Amino acid sequence: MLYPILPIFLTQTLHASGSVVGLVDGIAQATQNIVQGFSGWLSDRLQKRKPIALVGYFLAAIAKPLIGLATAWPMVLGARFGDRLGAGFRSAPRAALVASSVAEEHRGKAFGLEGIGDNLGAFLGPLLAVLLLVSLNVDIRWIFYLALIPGLLAFLMVLLVREQQLAVSAKATLDVNLRRFPKAYWTYLLVTALFGIGNSSNAFLILQTKDIGASLEATILIYAGFNLVAALISYPAGLLSDRFGRKGVLLASFTIFLIAYVGFAVIRNIYLIGLLFAFYGLYQGIFRSVGKAFASDFVPQQLRASSIGWYSSTVGLLELMASLVAGQLWDRVSHEAVFVYGAIFAVVGCVGLLALIPWQTNRHRASTAS
Repeated sequence: MLYPILPIFLTQTLHASGSVVGLVDGIAQATQNIVQGFSGWLSDRLQKRKPIALVGYFLAAIAKPLIGLATAWPMVLGARFGDRLGAGFRSAPRAALVASSVAEEHRGKAFGLEGIGDNLGAFLGPLLAVLLLVSLNVDIRWIFYLALIPGLLAFLMVLLVREQQLAVSAKATLDVNLRRFPKAYWTYLLVTALFGIGNSSNAFLILQTKDIGASLEATILIYAGFNLVAALISYPAGLLSDRFGRKGVLLASFTIFLIAYVGFAVIRNIYLIGLLFAFYGLYQGIFRSVGKAFASDFVPQQLRASSIGWYSSTVGLLELMASLVAGQLWDRVSHEAVFVYGAIFAVVGCVGLLALIPWQTNRHRASTAS
């Protein structure tokens, strides 16, 4: 409900600049991902997933209405920080629950199934926002207030989850966990970082869509279509990565990102931009499910939450850097420069993935290592 209207709320209601949009969303997404490193370690140390996830869901739910109360962009930044802090706190333990709930050979499909749910919510939420804004003439601030309801419902649903006790115990200190990660895992994080340098917030794609002439309603609907495509591809992508290996499927997502960013730099037709945004959803669905599954392939079971957490931290840190750069490019150079910048590092990421990551990983051996 919130994501497609947040950059428009910042720029049109609060009259913030593109740099502020990059700062707010960059810090928010970085917070979500960086906190996963800590929550993943804490989950591994305590051998508890569900209680930590519950805390995160509750914090994210109660922070969302605070955005609607904002009268200046720093207030949005504070509320959005709290929202994404909760989201980050829940994500790694939730991912570890997913990874441990299925057999090794089905892990990609499991993350794909999780991706379907997450992206379907991101598809239905914007449709609900359009219904409220257009059909019922609800003020834009009330969208943030009403977001409390699905947030609390998600919290209640997690209460129904049954957590299995792990058969192994994790080490108690963060430093030991970091040293236990194999070299191949750190190489994968390096490739992720190379690609992520240019992977700025999707808020800039939303602003570009609005900037070329799309109405608020059309922009939200286009974003909903993007998430629908991401939802539909998530499970097939996970299935393909289980069957044929993660590297090729992940490389396809990098390539889709590259094509989409080049398109956003040169296309000015609203209909073509809408199609391109939907095409970009393929990247979102593949990267989200396969990227995390790949990160968990390199480590033993007792470090799985930490591996996904530090992977997500890497993604978040680089997205913050990319969004700050993109904000400056948006305000000081041109809107097109944001997407040229992203495309360049997509090429770098593709080269790194091809050169540094083997086509086959030892994920079956990693799962049974002590």
